[in-house]
Amino acid sequence: MQIQPILATLRHHKLTAILLTLQVALTCAIVCNVAFMILQRVQRISLPAGIAENELSVIHSRFIGNDSDPWVKQHKADLEQADWAQHQVDLAALRAIPGVESVAAVRFALPLDKAESSYGTCPSKQALDRAMQLMSMHGAGCIDVSVYDGSPGLITTLGLHLVEGRDFSPDEYVLGQKDPPVAIISNALAQHLFPGQNALGKELYVGKRIIRVIGIVGTLLAPNLHGASRNDDTMIWPQLAESTGVFYVLRSAPRDRARILREAKAALLKLGPGRYINPKYVETYTQIRAQYFQRDRTMIGLLIASALGLLFVTALGITGLANFWVGQRTRSIGIRRALGATRADILRYFQTENFLIVTGGIVLGVILAVGLNLLLMKHYELSRLPLWYLAIGAIVLWLLGQLSVLGPALRAANVPPVVATRSV
Repeated sequence: MQIQPILATLRHHKLTAILLTLQVALTCAIVCNVAFMILQRVQRISLPAGIAENELSVIHSRFIGNDSDPWVKQHKADLEQADWAQHQVDLAALRAIPGVESVAAVRFALPLDKAESSYGTCPSKQALDRAMQLMSMHGAGCIDVSVYDGSPGLITTLGLHLVEGRDFSPDEYVLGQKDPPVAIISNALAQHLFPGQNALGKELYVGKRIIRVIGIVGTLLAPNLHGASRNDDTMIWPQLAESTGVFYVLRSAPRDRARILREAKAALLKLGPGRYINPKYVETYTQIRAQYFQRDRTMIGLLIASALGLLFVTALGITGLANFWVGQRTRSIGIRRALGATRADILRYFQTENFLIVTGGIVLGVILAVGLNLLLMKHYELSRLPLWYLAIGAIVLWLLGQLSVLGPALRAANVPPVVATRSV
């Protein structure tokens, strides 16, 4: 099949050929970037939290009181002890519920629950001094770390995997504003703060605190996701919940979670008046994760719909234009058939013509896709578009073009030679 006659024919239909080429180019640019955005969202919602997600339930309890009362402020230390004593009573009642394997109290944060508490953390005194001189952690070797805390049994309750070191001992837990002496950190944080070294036993500088690392867990996501390299920069402190409000985390078999939440709420309400349990915070961890990624799932659906819609419109454009050209060229097709062209020759002609138009659109679309990606990187913090997305996008558009032109091409191939004898 000679391409020159096809190009000569296209020169007589410049406007329609150019419009179709631009449509293919726009589709290529948008679909490649949309596909990349979809994959990034899918990877984001697929991140493991590092805990026993399908086995956890969470319930929030608060005693209603006047925290601004002068007597309350004066006797804050005594009240903290009293609050923790009440939490211990609550924990005992929750452990007694059939099916509860373990339970722990945390002050405010769990992975992906958005209630983040973070601290600038440095691996050495020198790094801390540089950060203070620069008035920034950037360039000083320090990291902003998400911090968790909780009562004894938190590691077991969450299902965290200790890859090195040990759990907290009872005498290491602190109450109130006391500084914790030790911490357990994530493996990612250990690698970021002490690359190429063993972080176990190292000292961390967390503001004015000096905390020793006694354990390392494999994975522990932050309450809020940031950059891909920062999502696992987390730390656990042995700090007890001393306030009137506390989250109780219960671990059980997945099938028992709904029942255990009902019984836990009833058990806590029986322990004393003045307790408020917010129904919003009586939920399984699966629900917490689903709520966190709800917008991401909605965005994935919208992106998929927009990409499929654009591909469908492009396919309609190719099919419509091919049908139009077949109708215009019916007599010339008949003449070619009368001169000896076979059905396969006519079919290859239209497929080759479509391939050339789509290829022109793909070449322009690749350039537009790279430009669009650079624009998104600048304004929306999107990562650089991998080149293999462009290759897959080109293959998809070539296949789409060939499938879209197949119907009109088969219709053209069935034009009989006798058409050549008819008048125009």
